[in-house]
Amino acid sequence: MHYADKEKKVTRSLPHWKRGMHSCVLSTLLLLIWGVPPCLAESTATSEWNISADKISRLKNPERIIAEGNIVLEKRRKILPSATEDTPKLSDWAELLEEKSTPVSTTPDSLETQQEPRYKTETIIRADWITYYVETQTIEAKGNVIVDSGDDKLMASDGRVNLTQETGSFNNSVIVRKDNELHLEGKTIEKTGVESYRIEDGWVITCKIEKGETPPWSFSSSEATVKLGGYAVLKNAKFNIQNIPVFYLPYMIVPVKNQRQTGFLFPEFSNSSRDGAGLNVPFFINLSDSTDITLYPEYYSKRGVMPGADFRYVVDESSKGKFTGSYLDDDLSDPENTEYYADTGFSHTNNDRYWIRGKADHDFGNDWISRLDVDIVSDEDYLEEFNSGITGFKDTQESYLETFGRGFENQSDDLRTNSLKFLKSWSGSSLNIDFLAINDAATGDRNPTPLWKLPSVDYTGTKPFMESGFTFEWDADYVNYWREEGIGGHRVDLFPRLSTPVNLGPYLESRAELGGRGTFYSVETYGESTWSDDDNPSRFLPIFETEVATTLERNFSLASASYSHLTHSVRPFIEYNYIPEEDQSDLPVFDSIDRIDETNAFTYGVDSFFTLYEDDEISSRYGYVRMEQSYDLRNEASDEPFSPVTLKLGWNPLKRLSIAYKTLIPVEDDDNTTHGLETIFSNSRGDNVSFDYRYNEDEDIEQINGNLNVWILPEVAAALDFEHSIAESETNEATFSLTYFAQCWSVELQTQHTPTDERVMLVFNLANIGSSLGLGL
Repeated sequence: MHYADKEKKVTRSLPHWKRGMHSCVLSTLLLLIWGVPPCLAESTATSEWNISADKISRLKNPERIIAEGNIVLEKRRKILPSATEDTPKLSDWAELLEEKSTPVSTTPDSLETQQEPRYKTETIIRADWITYYVETQTIEAKGNVIVDSGDDKLMASDGRVNLTQETGSFNNSVIVRKDNELHLEGKTIEKTGVESYRIEDGWVITCKIEKGETPPWSFSSSEATVKLGGYAVLKNAKFNIQNIPVFYLPYMIVPVKNQRQTGFLFPEFSNSSRDGAGLNVPFFINLSDSTDITLYPEYYSKRGVMPGADFRYVVDESSKGKFTGSYLDDDLSDPENTEYYADTGFSHTNNDRYWIRGKADHDFGNDWISRLDVDIVSDEDYLEEFNSGITGFKDTQESYLETFGRGFENQSDDLRTNSLKFLKSWSGSSLNIDFLAINDAATGDRNPTPLWKLPSVDYTGTKPFMESGFTFEWDADYVNYWREEGIGGHRVDLFPRLSTPVNLGPYLESRAELGGRGTFYSVETYGESTWSDDDNPSRFLPIFETEVATTLERNFSLASASYSHLTHSVRPFIEYNYIPEEDQSDLPVFDSIDRIDETNAFTYGVDSFFTLYEDDEISSRYGYVRMEQSYDLRNEASDEPFSPVTLKLGWNPLKRLSIAYKTLIPVEDDDNTTHGLETIFSNSRGDNVSFDYRYNEDEDIEQINGNLNVWILPEVAAALDFEHSIAESETNEATFSLTYFAQCWSVELQTQHTPTDERVMLVFNLANIGSSLGLGL
């Protein structure tokens, strides 16, 4: 014990002849706790206590030591140096003679003499006044009591501590957990173990607040048991906002560590004109550091219980999976419930309703990877009805997009894709093996039924062709098409081709490509369908295309502090494509490959780009204009040889503002007119707005979509999402939300409108509780 190091401070008010006595007595008494003579303190490997104070006194009956003023009681553990062998390098002769070196002794005694002992501080107790009782090995502390164990800090007005068991009782106490800023307070806190406590008349909050500050929210209870690194179990618990009770639970468990652990997430409340009152109380189950399950016991007053579950696992960054399922025995889906169907226009009649979805990525190494996608829904109305909330389509889509970079088909699609893909890549080629199954959620029987691929094998690549200057490219595809009812079979499609640049001078860039497409079938029938043509038809199509282009470019100096110059590049081009006419009426139709139209046409256009530079570094693409049109050389197209003009415009007038426009400009009276406009704007404050306009004359589509996120106040954010059909004069969906962000918590009020429902949702988010990755993460 290094008590002598503190002697000047400790003995400031003691007579000179007492200094050594008090130091020795206190050192002896404290070390007797551990059964170690004080004279051996500097050579023992046992834990030690070290003390410093302004004044120390010794009293008898009972025997005790009193310390006053700036007291620091420190528990230290001696760290033994690691045992190492100092093996000298052997000479060549020593190796030949098979000599061995003699290691340095690594016994504890020898280590003590070789190195100075090192200590690690485990616990520090501070107070204004302390009494140490020798017989019971306990201390009483008063005034600004602090017990600091590194991971957590306890502060109290006074308390009693058993030094051997490290237990005690404290009054008017506060515990602050370092890792996740857990804050507990209580009238009385009893320390029942190294990291366990019992609290009377206290409260807990899982975020940091200043001393004396009113907590923005808290869980209070008459009695609580706390295991730091585990849970706080509260009896007669109340959830408070600004110390005002909001709701009561007779029993509650709150996580008190920053690692994922089993427990309830914060509930989700909703009220719907169609579904009634709703409640979802997710329960998180931590299976391991890399796997977990979340249960969703969801309830709707007009529909019934809707249980759900979510399973996740992570092997590494490129190998992970997530699978989610929801089920509802729907009280509304009764054919006799005519009001429900009349109000909604839905057509399903099944009351067993579900949605099973999931994705998994896996990296097998050696450039072999796999992708699994699952999407099975009970009926075509399910995803439109259950679009909002934790388990709804919108949140699910965003979650899977964020995790895997791919989501699901639109909620209105009744054909849901399920696939398992294996991909292998080599230098210049790749192999894709795909098993595809279609979940048909449409009401009623479909004939023919959707096609499955069991499997599809696609091998593609590009290689230089010897040293000729040509490039050999190929697509080789095999598919086994299966369906429950209709025409299927096997198809092999081979598409080899040669391409080469053509030298037309220093100012022109040109290329030509010649290939042939051979397609072979073995037709099979499924169910009651029949096939009257050849069972093994085939097709061969020669294909030729060429392109000539040139690029013109000019730089413009800018008198701007942000940009040095602007570059304008113009690329006019002309392409020619030729595919001869071929009778394909005897071929089955599985996808677009089975019908390839005759082509004999020129396509010409111009690409124009504007690029801003900052000190010869590309800063941003300021804008672009792309325009093209085709001229058909076929005789049957001689009356209307020109196609509509395709025009694409893009503009970035500001750093965070982009505008994109695309249209088909009609040439003939019967041409289809389309327009598409997209704008996106954001600022450094975090506000953003996007606008999308779509018009298609042939399909009678005219629709606008919008999204707005804006900070109204530093603590309040508003969001608006809407989809409105101008053609049908109907708002397909509109969602508005207000979110208040306070210290350690937030609350979101959301309203949603669809043609069949009006819904209001209230969502609380508390610091370190209820995150999407589990409690406390």
